[in-house]
Amino acid sequence: MRTLRTRRTARLFAPALAALAALSLTACEDGTGTHDEGASAPASAPASSPVAAQPGKTDSPASAAPGGQAATTPEPDTGDDKAGQDDVSAGSSAPAADNLVPCNGSNTKVTAQPVPRPLNHMLITATNTGSRTCYLTYYPVLRFDEMQWAPAAAKETRPQAVTTLAPGESGYAGVLLAAADGSGDGGTTARKLTVAFQGRTPNSDGGASATPPLPAAGVYYDSSLTVTYWQQSMDDALAW
Repeated sequence: MRTLRTRRTARLFAPALAALAALSLTACEDGTGTHDEGASAPASAPASSPVAAQPGKTDSPASAAPGGQAATTPEPDTGDDKAGQDDVSAGSSAPAADNLVPCNGSNTKVTAQPVPRPLNHMLITATNTGSRTCYLTYYPVLRFDEMQWAPAAAKETRPQAVTTLAPGESGYAGVLLAAADGSGDGGTTARKLTVAFQGRTPNSDGGASATPPLPAAGVYYDSSLTVTYWQQSMDDALAW
């Protein structure tokens, strides 16, 4: 009886052993080992087809601003240098609008007038004499006589928005001429003033400069000479 059972068992297991041997042989020949028959190989990815352009959209972000330039974000400067230029907030950069033009000496009337308060201060006024709204970026670059440096701007006077002038409107900048306590160095009296305008980026040329007349007695200044950013109101320009 044992011999019969043994033979029957051998017959039952023989096909299974043969199948296992064949599977092992196949795995060894292709070098991949056994595979889970429940997971099929991923289908090959179809060739990518070009996506049709959507109406009204563009791939270039530069088209969002005039002149093919990207929209402006706070605009950092290169830092303080010997010309007294400092960093600029985003609100002081040029607005991106086709109907605006930069303010400069060709479309504004500029005056420079010392004021009794605050002490040792002067007010720069730029009035739009053109037919289009213009914008004043950053701060005026002042040059007394033949001085080889320009006064720094007071960072705390940076406005939240660009100063824009409709025809007939005025923008303002305050100037600290000399230290009230006499701590400034190199005091001298100036007879001539040149006011330069900045462009869309700090330190860039904003167009024609202006030469507003000074009082007949001149204007005294020392190393404390500092200017504010362009302001929309006279009070803001003289509050510093």
